[in-house]
Amino acid sequence: MLIDGYDTLLLDLDGVVYLGAHPVPGAPAALERAQRHGVRLAYVTNNASRTPAAIAAHLRELGAPASASDVVTSAQAAARVVAEHVPPGANVLVVGGSGLRFALRDQGLRPISVAAESPAAVVQGFAPGLSYGLLAEGALAVRAGALFVASNRDSTLPTGRGEQPGNGALVRVIAAATGVEPIYAGKPDPPLHRESVIRTGARRPLVVGDRLDTDIEGAFNAGVESLLVLTGVATPVEVLTAEPRHRPTYIGDDLEALLQPYPEVRDGACGGWRAHWTDGVLRLDGDGTRIDGLRAACHAAWAAAGEGHVDADAVKPALDRLG
Repeated sequence: MLIDGYDTLLLDLDGVVYLGAHPVPGAPAALERAQRHGVRLAYVTNNASRTPAAIAAHLRELGAPASASDVVTSAQAAARVVAEHVPPGANVLVVGGSGLRFALRDQGLRPISVAAESPAAVVQGFAPGLSYGLLAEGALAVRAGALFVASNRDSTLPTGRGEQPGNGALVRVIAAATGVEPIYAGKPDPPLHRESVIRTGARRPLVVGDRLDTDIEGAFNAGVESLLVLTGVATPVEVLTAEPRHRPTYIGDDLEALLQPYPEVRDGACGGWRAHWTDGVLRLDGDGTRIDGLRAACHAAWAAAGEGHVDADAVKPALDRLG
């Protein structure tokens, strides 16, 4: 099985385990089997608005095995960053929700809401209904010299209505008003991965995600291996044209890939497929599963791109062959 040799799965949530309010088909059962096989499950999320207990309860409702100790959030990573820079018990102005407040208290810090209490730091994370008044308090404190930490830099937030502004977009309000850039704690920046390792004791983790610019880049930055699943954001053309920091170690249709042997990919060949370049375009010969064809095509595309990336038009014939 692919999971053999790994002691911990660092799993993204939305697009990997669930899609909004519903589980990804087969994901809870695959996670139960992985856990029975002896691998530790850790759910690692850039969402700073909810507490680990609330996230774990949601996962259990969907049928996935989870306790609060299995959840690691960008709020926890941000709180640790703050605690490493300010005195114990310091006031920290929270521009966000309950997830940040609980995480700060766990670090022995005092969450507050007004700049008049002279906070040593400002920490910002996404929260529905975030007000102008709270953003203004944060800007006043940062302008007065408070450390500025943000839970994550995601510019958008996927919802049932489409992509809405995420924490990265909201952070620009305080950054633009003060000229101060925050320290980011969430994926793809290192603090959240470090927090995950501290909390799980992982020695050989495998990052599992659906986004190239957060999950896979985060694994690249941490120097660990990764599995990209195609149940969320990333598309085949994005994977084929990825630059090195966005290239996963493994590619799977979904979490079932964890419980299967991973095929050998060599010289642009995988399963019954062979990828090759002809007249400047990538082509696929042979037959087999679609995922093996994508694996073969990625191997050939990435080898040709080296430290750069190939053009989307150049991989179109291979994509057309995969249907």
